[in-house]
Amino acid sequence: MAGDITIRAAAGHEMPQVLAFIRELAVYEHLEHEVVASEADLAAALFGPRRYAEVVFACLDGVPVGFALFFHNFSTFLGKPGIYLEDLFVRPAARGHGIGKRLLAWLAATALERGCARLDWAVLDWNELALGFYRSLGAVAQDKWTTMRVSGAALERLAHG
Repeated sequence: MAGDITIRAAAGHEMPQVLAFIRELAVYEHLEHEVVASEADLAAALFGPRRYAEVVFACLDGVPVGFALFFHNFSTFLGKPGIYLEDLFVRPAARGHGIGKRLLAWLAATALERGCARLDWAVLDWNELALGFYRSLGAVAQDKWTTMRVSGAALERLAHG
């Protein structure tokens, strides 16, 4: 696959493409039943008065073949912001050509440009291909930490005591 790989920010009118990538990622992760986001939800979160996250596309000859959705977090120990990569996906036909690495390099450069101390993300423990890829880039598993989540009815109960 020869071609020009570029990384660019998604535009407001491209929410159908963003949602398509999210759905493709969910299928790959066997989590498609969990995708309830709509184009309107994404537009509000990504381009509304308060932007909660950002999306970039990896394009091959101008055509999006992958994406990364990320947002800022903060390390109180370091006293600096970081970037949390929520989603990274490259379409299967475009894999193996350095597109995922280009997306991560773009995120790393963006983190440094923005004064961030680190770039974090989670990966499913069964995804050996991704784990090997991330380790090859110098990523280190944070095995001493357990991700916790409160959602749905439990979130409502917690909020309303």
